Amino acid sequence: MSVVSSITVKVPATTANLGPGFDCIGAALKLYNEFKFTVLDAGELIIQVSGLEAAKVQTDETNLLYQAFIKLYEYIEQTPPAVKIEIKLGVPLARGLGSSATAIVGGLVAANELAGSPLSELQVMELAIAMEGHPDNVVPALLGGCRLAATSKKGWEICDILWHRDIVPVVAIPNFELSTAEARKVVPTEVSRADAIFNISHLGLLLRGLATNREEWLTAALQDKLHQPYRQSLIPGYDAVNAAAVAAGAYGIVISGAGPTLLALVNTSHTKFVETAMANTWMAMGMDSIVRSLPLDPQGTSIFPT
Repeated sequence: MSVVSSITVKVPATTANLGPGFDCIGAALKLYNEFKFTVLDAGELIIQVSGLEAAKVQTDETNLLYQAFIKLYEYIEQTPPAVKIEIKLGVPLARGLGSSATAIVGGLVAANELAGSPLSELQVMELAIAMEGHPDNVVPALLGGCRLAATSKKGWEICDILWHRDIVPVVAIPNFELSTAEARKVVPTEVSRADAIFNISHLGLLLRGLATNREEWLTAALQDKLHQPYRQSLIPGYDAVNAAAVAAGAYGIVISGAGPTLLALVNTSHTKFVETAMANTWMAMGMDSIVRSLPLDPQGTSIFPT
């Protein structure tokens, strides 16, 4: 068994929920954070961060990436080595694109690799879910593609979801943050049977719509009764951006993760129109945003020995 002393881990952004798939479905997107770990002979933890929001990232032992790193060593009952960590940020923080999931997955994968790969991919995934508290971001961040996660008597069952090649996610990332904790506070802990049935049926429709690119199925499928109606009030301009995206040809929009990023599902022939419409709508309200198409990442986390 060979043990490396320096590696780079590249982890994709993710979009979770996709409307009715609350806390169970997510997709990896082609936007990345990169984490380079170098084992030191001795000394204090070194964390260096570059990227647009680098100043917001903790550079001590409270850093989530490092917390995930030492979590794996604790799990395998080994002492973690001294490390230098270099972080290149590409995924916006606290915007509903899985930035925390990239840190959790990146730290666990790096630790497993530097420790000589004592854990299987499944075991790493289970640790990531335990740290995050739900599977919808960490599973696609690790495995890539679009994934549905469900519990079973044995643990977790992970199902890959067919995604038609002509469906493109368009993300509109506003220039304000929304913490997952704040977004979860507004979601009720109990729902009616009618709302539960609504989401079950619409999740089934979403899965068929993603596989077939059938317009009427996708248009209906993106509706939700469990979280989006409660979170919309936390995102200024939600209704206006939604209306503009649909008018420009989108099947509909959803709140990406906990928000505030809004994600439209669009046929390839309409992506530019939808991008322009969403950006212009928020701009007219005095809010800057980054709007871009982000194809699915089929690979998930990549490891590069350095």
